[in-house]
Amino acid sequence: MASAPQASLPVFYQDLMPLNSRDHANWRSRSTNRAPWLYGFHAIPLTAEEFPQASRNFPIIFSSGPDPVPLALMGLNEGVNVFVDQDGKVEDNIYIPAYIRRYPFLLAKLTPETTDLSLCFDPTSDLIGEFEEGNALFDGETPTDHTQALLGFCEQFEQAGARTQAFVEELKKHNLLMDGEVAIQQDGVEQPFIYRGFQMIDQEKLRDIRGDILRTWNQNGLLALIYAHLFSLELIREIFGRQVQQGKGPIAVPAA
Repeated sequence: MASAPQASLPVFYQDLMPLNSRDHANWRSRSTNRAPWLYGFHAIPLTAEEFPQASRNFPIIFSSGPDPVPLALMGLNEGVNVFVDQDGKVEDNIYIPAYIRRYPFLLAKLTPETTDLSLCFDPTSDLIGEFEEGNALFDGETPTDHTQALLGFCEQFEQAGARTQAFVEELKKHNLLMDGEVAIQQDGVEQPFIYRGFQMIDQEKLRDIRGDILRTWNQNGLLALIYAHLFSLELIREIFGRQVQQGKGPIAVPAA
């Protein structure tokens, strides 16, 4: 169903360039109500603190492999996003993950040796450039308040990512993640559609966790995140139904 991004660049990003006052003194960033870069992406990285809000709209799963990443499913099949049309119009009144809102900016190391992160952007995006409209990025050599806000958001995202990694490590420590499988039986179709290639929390093992550990998880909010994930899995069938309704479902073999 989904796997952790393996490319050298993160999902969405076609290229990366550090933002600086010398080369981008007159550049601006502009907002948009469309996200054409999101069309065709079905699994979006999610931070743990977003689970409660995201679980209202999307199934939340964990990627397969030894280093699981939480993902919000906006579709069940590669190349299918049931919440975004071909023009990049995103469905109203749904939660937009921070990973999407961060684009085209992110924090990145400029060299492998450094530990410092610099504010970078995707130069292929039409949301940043020498425009007449939009928010100025620099006032002379000084970053504007808008740029400082962008930097702050990216820093908060990195911090949330670190907390998410700690959350996943806690799940791994107690061996709570298992290979997931969902079978969806469609009316008039002989064989069910089987979705694999992801991980989910094992409810049987969760029930066997010691009471003192559960109490700690309840106090630090981790238990609420676990149940947000588990409850969100009920939406898998709803996403499948959306795919079928939009003509994006998998090819079915009619029953005899």
